[in-house]
Amino acid sequence: MFDLIYGVLNAIFGPVIALDPNPNNPIFTIFLISTLVAFFITLANKLLVDQDKMESIKKEMQEFQQEMREAQKSGDPKVMEKMQKKQMEFMGKQKDMMTMSFKPMIVTMLPILIVFWWMAQEPHIANTVVMLPQVTYYVLLVPIWHMFYQPLASTPVGAIEWLGWYVLCSFAMSQLFRKLMGLKSGGM
Repeated sequence: MFDLIYGVLNAIFGPVIALDPNPNNPIFTIFLISTLVAFFITLANKLLVDQDKMESIKKEMQEFQQEMREAQKSGDPKVMEKMQKKQMEFMGKQKDMMTMSFKPMIVTMLPILIVFWWMAQEPHIANTVVMLPQVTYYVLLVPIWHMFYQPLASTPVGAIEWLGWYVLCSFAMSQLFRKLMGLKSGGM
């Protein structure tokens, strides 16, 4: 089964790697894949989440949190009791919000995991190293990432591997697609 999936993804992305200006370090291919995945996730969010309802619930939650802070500052037990009752109402709305945000994740998770698996298996991609300008390397806090994800011994200082490059590209393209598709709330 995995061989079949690997073969299909190789047939799809193999030509893209071959067209990459540097097929032995396919930075452009990873950018294209991350762009496609970001588009797929953003489109799923656009089609499966009621953006107006989500935004409305978020505004209500912010107003409620402000009221709760004011009630806590006042110290009035009656006001606090009223706010606790109101909090029960908002638990249902939070559940609705979570349900809405999980829909796109359920639809997109398996295909994305399969693409990630393929990328990790594909030697050209798995061995990709991207040299970042020194300022960028530190502004993006890459040394902190490396505390949690140990780079290969062959990865030079000031560089990120394919997954770091994928994350950077995906984040940037997701933000762009969210703006272009008119999504109101943030998120990936």
